[in-house]
Amino acid sequence: MKLNFLILCCWLACANAYAQTRPDTALLGHNPQAGHFADLRGVKLYYEMYGSGKPVLFIHGNGGSMRDFKHQLHAFAKSYKVILVDSRAQGRSEDKGDSLSYEMMADDLHALLQHLKIDSCNVVGWSDGGINALLLALRHPEKVRKLAATGANLWPDSTALDPWLYKKILEWDSDLAKQMVDPVKRNQRKLMHLMAVQPNITLEQLHKVRCPSLIIGGDHDVIIPEHTVQIARAIPKSYLWILPNSGHSTLVHYASDFNRITMAFFEKPFRAIREERMFE
Repeated sequence: MKLNFLILCCWLACANAYAQTRPDTALLGHNPQAGHFADLRGVKLYYEMYGSGKPVLFIHGNGGSMRDFKHQLHAFAKSYKVILVDSRAQGRSEDKGDSLSYEMMADDLHALLQHLKIDSCNVVGWSDGGINALLLALRHPEKVRKLAATGANLWPDSTALDPWLYKKILEWDSDLAKQMVDPVKRNQRKLMHLMAVQPNITLEQLHKVRCPSLIIGGDHDVIIPEHTVQIARAIPKSYLWILPNSGHSTLVHYASDFNRITMAFFEKPFRAIREERMFE
């Protein structure tokens, strides 16, 4: 009885300690205890950090913010040091410039990791964040141990994006170009124009990605699944994961599976599957 009572007390103590340190997703993006600003490369980047362990950097999509990862925060913060950042011109990060490119954002992330004195980390990128993750691995390979990218594209046309979406992006870009007097609309146009004319990454460039990569997409994603397959095939050490009955929001509608499989990918050595192993 005493042993059972001691075990119960220990369990309650651990549960209470976790409850006290468990990140509050309601505060995500506006957490005064976890949030910081860093003046880097001419912009003011807002970031938050949670948990401890190996660092994992999360990169959100176009027009989003770190709040897009509220379904990942609790799961990853149990085992990792979670780094969430609002990309330039988005969320709470400030950017007064007129130009914007994915390369600029990838270099921002490198500067942030340098600022945090992080030698290397695992990376999770969603949509435009997936593009930034790929570019971070290409431009600063020493910083990326492994990357998981969902809903990324390499070029802006109807062979990569669903034709309906590509047409809409061009329409929205044109409409916003007529409203440049309004500073809010001007910033929105900067983000929309980014998707209309970028990225411009070749399959040949992806041959130079050295880190193991998990390339993810939905079978009804706005990124054409065949394009996601092209990305995975071009990276030397890659796994491909196409989720059934899923659109662009794989890490929302399949949050539990996404978290579990991505963390397992980060922890297990990459397994080359060739020749006889293809029968396994």
